[in-house]
Amino acid sequence: MKPDVAVTDVSDATRYEAKVGGELAGFAEYERRDGRVIFPHTVVDDEYEGHGVGGALARGALDDARARCEKVVPLCPFIAAYIERHEEYADLVDQAMLDELEGP
Repeated sequence: MKPDVAVTDVSDATRYEAKVGGELAGFAEYERRDGRVIFPHTVVDDEYEGHGVGGALARGALDDARARCEKVVPLCPFIAAYIERHEEYADLVDQAMLDELEGP
């Protein structure tokens, strides 16, 4: 059974946090720049891996970016892989900025 995951934007810490039963289970760091959200790093606590926390975290962050009419730059391999598996988020990716930041 997958736990109920609450995802919130903690703007003071520049990260989305996933909590299960009020306990921090993971987070996705971000930087907002020029109408884009850059995701460099995501962490899910070992205790919660494989229980849907990471997916809920990615979905919550991406849904929030869509609601804010922001593009995303998934530098984090986890967020990038989530978008690849969920095509409904592909339109959010700013591929030009992603290519620029990743370099040659």
